[in-house]
Amino acid sequence: MTGARTLDEIPVDEMILPLVVLDISDRVAADPDAVPTLDDVRAWEARNGRVPAGSFVALRTDWSRRWPDAAAMANRDADGVSHCPGWSAEVLRHLIEEAHVTAIGHEQADTDPGTAASAGDFGLERYVLERDRWQIELMAGLHRVPEAGALIVATWPRPQGGSGFPARVFSLHRAP
Repeated sequence: MTGARTLDEIPVDEMILPLVVLDISDRVAADPDAVPTLDDVRAWEARNGRVPAGSFVALRTDWSRRWPDAAAMANRDADGVSHCPGWSAEVLRHLIEEAHVTAIGHEQADTDPGTAASAGDFGLERYVLERDRWQIELMAGLHRVPEAGALIVATWPRPQGGSGFPARVFSLHRAP
């Protein structure tokens, strides 16, 4: 994306962040097209306090349990439309413009829900990147991380001018 930071321009202090896990996995189990709502964020905040500024918010959908089955990950119907979760515009606007998070992540392959991505609509991903935020896709193991109180560490090579690369991501937290 023109004008956006590349991987080599993201400083190390943005690679270790407070971790927020927004869990919509129960809804996704019943409806693969589910997306987070502001009510999900409000419920998280009622349990944990405000989403910390400068944090990394990971969307837990349990979609990663479908890996490595590419057909299960895409979950396409007879017309070729993908049915998988993604972010919602209202939640991303809140997280970026009001909570001032640094980055987001999710278990599915795209920021946008499958129905939008199938139509070539990647507006939510563009929204995130145009606001100088970065993201991690295809996250796994979010069911093993507390919804609050952990740190996330994200590392990747520093390819000059690189816009994407496989990343090694892990959390630091106390076991329950």
